[in-house]
Amino acid sequence: MSLDFYTPDPITWIGLRSVDLPLARAVSDAKVSTGRQLPLSAVSLLFVELQTRQGHTGLGFSYTLRTGGPAQYAHARELAPLLLNEDGNDIARLWGRLSWASASIGRSGLAVQSIAAFDTALWDLKARRAGLPLAKLLGAQRDAVPCYNTSGGYLQAPIEEVIDRAGQALAGGIGGIKLKVGQPNQTEDLRRVRALRHALGDEVAVMVDVNQQWDRTTALRMGRALEELNLTWIEEPLDAHDLEGHAALSAQLVTPVGSGEMLSSAAEACAYVERGAVDVIMHDAPRVGGITPFLQVAEVARRHGLVMAPHFVMELHIHLAAAYEHATWVEHFEWLEPLFNERLEIRDGCMQVPMRAGLGLSLSEQVAGWTVAQDAFGVRA
Repeated sequence: MSLDFYTPDPITWIGLRSVDLPLARAVSDAKVSTGRQLPLSAVSLLFVELQTRQGHTGLGFSYTLRTGGPAQYAHARELAPLLLNEDGNDIARLWGRLSWASASIGRSGLAVQSIAAFDTALWDLKARRAGLPLAKLLGAQRDAVPCYNTSGGYLQAPIEEVIDRAGQALAGGIGGIKLKVGQPNQTEDLRRVRALRHALGDEVAVMVDVNQQWDRTTALRMGRALEELNLTWIEEPLDAHDLEGHAALSAQLVTPVGSGEMLSSAAEACAYVERGAVDVIMHDAPRVGGITPFLQVAEVARRHGLVMAPHFVMELHIHLAAAYEHATWVEHFEWLEPLFNERLEIRDGCMQVPMRAGLGLSLSEQVAGWTVAQDAFGVRA
């Protein structure tokens, strides 16, 4: 029997693209209600495309909300040349190389969020070259993941509209509904949550998201007031970096507590898991540095038996959730759909893992109209 030998296939071309995607309608969460932020009207994205000498390709992306898009793109322009002529299979080594190149601006936040787009493109390249969906390359536990909708539950919408959109989402195959809370008027928050639960019935999974706007006393008081409604979880009840506060709250409430989307490194997210500060880990691959650090957090969460519910970017997180051993959810937002030619299938409360190779994504023609900057490095085949 003859053995096949591996032939290196270095990266010879890298394309970068900065995209500002407008939302059809600006949305407001509790950070707007408390005067800390303005309504969200667009998503800024960094896209990375890779091509190898043999013509294999990979696509990755990261994003920011409200601020940071130009800075993220500027740092990506500094990093891109470091991947030319490198073997794209050496993903862990290349993540380290990009991280060390970014050392002066730290190992979290902007630095790793720029790295995330490259890291994701490398994983997409590897899965496409293998002819496998990314979930299968990682070792899928399931072919469909329970999903819940968030985009219909923002605070600028009257509760009647939220209920109507929730009904449409459930009729379209969505498995749960999340409602934004955390307004200064806590009585109004309770009214909205109770109205949604009453309208949907006791069997539908309902979550609430505070977006970090409660203090410890309010979180405990509100958490206990909400326990009668059998919520699937309370998300970000406290400041995202209040590790001890989350640990104390999780220990005192029956309702599971979730957090992690605002953490911008694997180390921060792992600390929440190891401290027992959350029942549901909600880290975000683009925010912690890509798929490589995301999987590091997922392994720690697996050992602790936590539920995992990655934040946003369902187009990426469907694959990562499918490869997680324990219970998991994917968050449904339709916001990014215009960027891609493909659509994710949803039925029976679950999002189906796409069976196309890699992430299973290609950029739509519409992206050109939202592109604000573009660069290329190396030679395209």
